[in-house]
Amino acid sequence: MSTAPTVYDVAERSGVSIATVSRVYRNPDSVRAQTRERVLAAARDLGYVPSGNARGLASRSTGVLGLCFPDYADPDTDAEDDDAAMLYSDQIIRGMERAARRHGYALLIAASLKGGPESLVAKVAGRVDGFAVMARTVPTEELEGISRRRPVVMLAGPREEGDHLDHLDHIEVANFEGQRELTRHLVEDHGLRRLAFVGSAEESPDVEARFQGFLAACRAAGVDAPEEPAVRAAMMTQAEGARAADALCDRDGGPPQALVCANDQMAVGALHALERRGLAVPDDVAVTGFDGIPLGRLVRPTLTTVRQPMLRMGEEAVGLLVRRLGGTPDADPVSLMLPVTVARRASCGCGPEERTVAVGA
Repeated sequence: MSTAPTVYDVAERSGVSIATVSRVYRNPDSVRAQTRERVLAAARDLGYVPSGNARGLASRSTGVLGLCFPDYADPDTDAEDDDAAMLYSDQIIRGMERAARRHGYALLIAASLKGGPESLVAKVAGRVDGFAVMARTVPTEELEGISRRRPVVMLAGPREEGDHLDHLDHIEVANFEGQRELTRHLVEDHGLRRLAFVGSAEESPDVEARFQGFLAACRAAGVDAPEEPAVRAAMMTQAEGARAADALCDRDGGPPQALVCANDQMAVGALHALERRGLAVPDDVAVTGFDGIPLGRLVRPTLTTVRQPMLRMGEEAVGLLVRRLGGTPDADPVSLMLPVTVARRASCGCGPEERTVAVGA
């Protein structure tokens, strides 16, 4: 059985002192960027995982699983509204905590860390038996080396193909199918023809899949749809959703008949912007979201959306990690596709009583 790489190996590979390697993980801002990147590259190549307790942690059980995700806090919301911005990750955390407890594990949660997401993942990896990472927290290649020593599950986003094929376990949801069904509902059941998709400027495989589902439904119904989202928001926040709604309303020809937002936070922001303009939802403009965060049931009108199985995502992530830890570390990577539910509510014109349609089951 091969020996786990140590800090000495990383230092030798990168041509720096052991102290410098330590600073890269403990205080990355104190190390020049070029040196830091060289050390991290050496660690990736070797499959080195820094330990927060002692050398050799890679061969011992901690009884802890981890979850790493980017800081989704909406910088434009008031402090008392921060919980609304965090609900997506909160639901996944709840699912992981529930399942981890059943299997006798504790859960370590990390949302941000000084020094950047790479440092965050390295810190967590050294303290847990295995962990889940929200897609786009760090580049996939950063996780490949760690996955040689720790089970890693990627949450959201499909497996990377081609030259960058990854070997991580993946859990994603039926983004394409869910958005296609919701868009079909707007076009065929409500007779809407002028639809605008609000996406994200950041490259996101989940948002891209949703946009492709939107396009597929439009084309199937003979509805004109551009090859790019009508608006690409800088961040998928309420404030950006409001700005997108204002921009679309100010365009020549007036607002579209429907704003199809890539997530619920932007959709809620769009609702607020339309209300400030004196436009009625859904009579003047229909609005839809994606995710199914609880906030969508609290706003008025209630938000039509595609509901992800967020609790189940967390539970399935723990299940995959536990199976890897239980004796199948070298099995082929797993890709789970979870179904979604289209929740038809008042913001598209379906009335106060929610109606749901399962998609991708």
